[in-house]
Parts: sequence; C-alpha cells; structure tokens
Amino acid sequence: MEIIGNIIKGAINLKGALTPEINPIEAQEKVLNNLLETAKDTLFGKHYNFDAILKAENPSVLFSKNIPYFDYNEINAKWWSKLHAGEENVTWPGSPSYFALSSGTTGKTSKRIPVTDAMLDAIKQAGIDQVTALSNFNLPADFFSKEAMMLGSSTDLIEKEDHLEGEISGITASNIPSWFKGFYKPGEDIAKIDDWDKRVATIAKRAKEWDIGALSGIPSWMELMLKEVIAYHNVENIHDVWPNLQVFTSGGVAFGPYQKSFNALLGKPITVIDTYLASEGFLAFQARPETDAMQLVTDGGIYFEFVPFMPEYINSDGSLKKEAPSVPLKDVQLNQDYVVIISTVSGTWRYLIGDTIEFTDVERAEIKITGRTKFFLNTVGSQLSVNKLDDAISHLEETFNTTIPEYTLCAKRFNDGFYHSWYLGAEGLKEDNATIVKALDEFLKNANKNYKVARGKALEGVKVEVINTEVFANWSGANKKKGGQVKMERVMGEDKFKDWEAFVAEH
Repeated sequence: MEIIGNIIKGAINLKGALTPEINPIEAQEKVLNNLLETAKDTLFGKHYNFDAILKAENPSVLFSKNIPYFDYNEINAKWWSKLHAGEENVTWPGSPSYFALSSGTTGKTSKRIPVTDAMLDAIKQAGIDQVTALSNFNLPADFFSKEAMMLGSSTDLIEKEDHLEGEISGITASNIPSWFKGFYKPGEDIAKIDDWDKRVATIAKRAKEWDIGALSGIPSWMELMLKEVIAYHNVENIHDVWPNLQVFTSGGVAFGPYQKSFNALLGKPITVIDTYLASEGFLAFQARPETDAMQLVTDGGIYFEFVPFMPEYINSDGSLKKEAPSVPLKDVQLNQDYVVIISTVSGTWRYLIGDTIEFTDVERAEIKITGRTKFFLNTVGSQLSVNKLDDAISHLEETFNTTIPEYTLCAKRFNDGFYHSWYLGAEGLKEDNATIVKALDEFLKNANKNYKVARGKALEGVKVEVINTEVFANWSGANKKKGGQVKMERVMGEDKFKDWEAFVAEH
C-alpha cells in the first residue's frame, strides 16, 4: 500500500505544481459573469434584467444595485416556492435534482435549499482542490493509501416528486466519485442508517476492520463517535484502534472550543484542517499549514459579497437592512467583520447565509468565521461575536485546566437587571461558581471594550451553570436530530432559552 500512497502523493504534488495560481478577484468576476449568463433566461433573470447587467461597464455594481438581499424566507416565498409547485427555470435553468434540508442552529423547521447538478459539480471540484492542497501539509506518502471516515447525515435520501431531499452531507456522500468509494468509510450500507445512535454503534463494532487515516465531520458529533469506538473496544485512545489516523477535516463550526477535549481522545498529534461547507455550497477550506484561516473558493459556483457588520446595517432579528452597502472581494479590508452574501449555481441570489467572517489575508482571500448574524450578543451594547465567546472558553480551559467543548448563553433579564447567563458543558471543572464567574467576567472586560463599557452601565455581570456535556447532544437530538449538520446554538434568544433551561432542569 505504501507504493500506492507514493503514487497518489506524487500525482497530487504534480497537480499542485502544474495548476496555475488563481487570482481570486479575477476568478470572482468570471463567476459572476457565468452566473448571470446562465440564468438570464430564468424567471428571476428576466425579472431583474440580467441581460442589462451583463452589458454594463461594471456588472458587479449594477448587480448589487438592482437586486435586493434575500434571506431564506424571502427567496423561498417569492421564488423557490414556485419550484415546489412544479415550475422550472425559476432562479436557475431547469429544476434542482436535490433539496438540502437544513434547520441550521435556529429551529425545528427545515429549510429546503435547492441543490443543482451544477452545485454538486462545484462541491466536487472544491473537494478535489482541497485534496490537492494537502500537498502543502507535508503528509507522509502512506497517508494517501489509508481510508477516510466521513461522519455526516444519512445518505438514505427522501424521494419527493422529481427530486431527492436530505442534509447536504448526506447528499454529497451519496454522490462521491466512484474512484473514492474504495477509501470511503463507513461505507454505503452504514451511511444509510438514519438513526444516529444505531449508525454510531455499528461503526464502533466494525471500527477495527478499517485502516482510517482521515476523519471528516462536525467536531461535536465526531467526538461522540470516537468516544463510542474507544469505549466499545475498551482502549485508551482512538489511535489504539486506528493507529494510522493523521488528519481531521473539521467543518460546520469553529474547532477551537473542541480542541482540548478532542485531543484528549488521541494517542498522538494529528493535523486538523478547517473547512466551510454549508447547505448552500462549499465556501472555503484551509489551504496551507501556516494558518488556520480558510481560503474562499473563488473560482467555483459561488459569487461572494460582503456587508460590513455594523449595528446600523443590521435589523434586530439578524437580517440586513435594505440600504446596507455591500462590497465585492476586491474592496474588503482587514480587521472588519462582514456578513457573507452569496449568489450560486443553485439559484441563490444575494443570499444572506447567516455567517459573519473577517479576512486574515486579503490577497489570498483567507477568512475566519467570527459568528452568526443572529447570535451576535449585542444586548445592552456588549457586542460580543462568537469568536470572542470562544476565546473566553479557551481562557477558562487554560485557567482551570479543564475541557469545555460545549456552551450556550443568553442575555437574560433577572430581577436586578440584565446578565449574560452561561451554561458550560465541562469535564473536570471543580472550581466554585464565584471563581468561574469572576474569571469569565474579567477576561471579557479585558478582551472587549464594548463589553467593559456595558458592564459599567446596563449589564450587571455573568451567571454560570456547569452541566454535563451530554445534555447538549440530547438537546440537539430532542429539538432537531442527532448528527449530520446539526450545530449547537451558542447564543439564544430569551424564548428559546426558557425552553433550554426547562430541558436542563429535566435532565
């Protein structure tokens, strides 16, 4: 197998050497032109006169001027609902082969996001580009002959009228290239098991049959699967079962909060590579080891725009105000949070995906996800993004020598005023509550000037409750579905938080 690994690694290195470097700005101009040209005769393209935009001196300017922002509810009500009624050529030529079901982190009701064949091709190409980028990580040749465990949602998709439905990870896994099927685990039969607990139990039983070199999935669910495998085989760590495990491709959420608890399951260090795959497309991946930032996929099926994430541009529900200005990739700046807007080959147009990012390298188009527009904690002016909350959790882990892979919080009104009410899913956190509260509050005051100002005014402080980590997984299972693309809410509104607190009290 080492010979095979050397051949594959050599091919990847050769492809990387022969592939010309992409100019992200030029690539984005070509993507926009292709999107407009392809969709100009659709109902959407005619309504917004794509022909005129294509003929404009600067198509990107007229594009952003003439077409409004859409969130899911708006584009679904005005346009995608026509697809469900059987119409074709609505926002993209023909009709989509798939719909990705996604409740994201905000509710039980699934969104139904079109996934066209063109989008599947774009996702596959981005995947190939990511594999090619592995040549930058100096991995040994034998890695390329090992098997890859992709832990996503079930590939047993729902047949509905003229299309199939399922979560995006299940859709993409059911469309993996034939050449990759020999490397892909847990295999088609196990991947089709819809019940998460049953699928993981089956993986645990079969685990020693496979020589896993890479894992891919959302960190929280991957941790639970690894714990199940370790417990079933009664071993110390996952390397006792999969000694050649060398890479974890993390996606869906920031890996930072899970780093310490994830590493505790390993027998030796592995390479962690971040990815940004959403129901709407494959947006970015980490392309080099010198940074944990991700490079936008600028030459695929997605055209990006960015709205500065400032209070004057954001409604209280996290949606964008109509007059909020957007900038194309060529005009972005460092040290600025942006709301991500995408237009894609699945027929999403100026679509608010719900994430906020910042650029770490403009020339390379490298980004970090900083949070969600709806989860930006700005009650009483504290202005805390999810990455700042993650930093606070890392501080607690280091200060108290513990692991806190899960947390959630709410800006909640108590009898004596507003507090940030935190729930920490911690392992081995033995300090008294007052000590934890002080450490958390002091860190946030030192790390964020807006929080410090708020603490001197309407924000009274923080409250903390430490609970079992399993409660978070059980909450996801009870409210949505275990596994797949399901992610824990980091910040909740008060109504949702009441449900959460009632759930915690019962468990």
